[in-house]
Amino acid sequence: MRILLVEDDPQAAAYLVKGLKEQGLAVDHVADGREGLFRASGGGYDAIILDRMLPNMDGLSILKTVRAAGDNTPVLLLSALSDVDARVEGLRAGGDDYLTKPFAFAELMARLEALGRRGRPEKPLTVLTLSDLELDLTARTVKRAGKPIDLKPKEFALLEYFMRHAGQVVTRTMLLERVWDYAFDPQTNVIDVHVSRLRGKIDKDFEKPLLHTVRGAGYTLRDPSEAP
Repeated sequence: MRILLVEDDPQAAAYLVKGLKEQGLAVDHVADGREGLFRASGGGYDAIILDRMLPNMDGLSILKTVRAAGDNTPVLLLSALSDVDARVEGLRAGGDDYLTKPFAFAELMARLEALGRRGRPEKPLTVLTLSDLELDLTARTVKRAGKPIDLKPKEFALLEYFMRHAGQVVTRTMLLERVWDYAFDPQTNVIDVHVSRLRGKIDKDFEKPLLHTVRGAGYTLRDPSEAP
């Protein structure tokens, strides 16, 4: 595994280079943002460890540039900025993972290994399917058995989340954090209301339901052929 490390703190860089090499990894280190972009754009790396705050060009600018160029090399962002907004900004800029300083080297290695296992598809997934249900992320359309289903924006986001976690139990807390604002009032019944409406639209006129309530836990969307 070949790693590009873009880190301007000499002490932190020396620590990481030594540790990564001890793990048998090949490491190229640069301390300057522009040099980091040049190396990253050249490709050939299995993963990039990218500090956010760098001289001449910050880490997020590097990340956005390589992503805009179509480079999908896994990127682990490092930063002393640990608040939620900073982490969200980093991930939305194209980061695959985000680790705040200070960190344990063992955790950094575990995250790199996870990125290596995950891999990246050649093309982004634009159509999600489950049984006869199809959700097109680009056209923003939903069909079941070829029949168009009209969903409101929040219902569409809800269904997308369910389809990305098909077969799993999705809790109300997960939906609050990922589909609604994470600070949304947890006492509200808005989730149950939206799930009920979604269920009515995707299941009402069909023989086999896809969306199920898991008593005391949440909900699950599953293929009828895989029902327990």
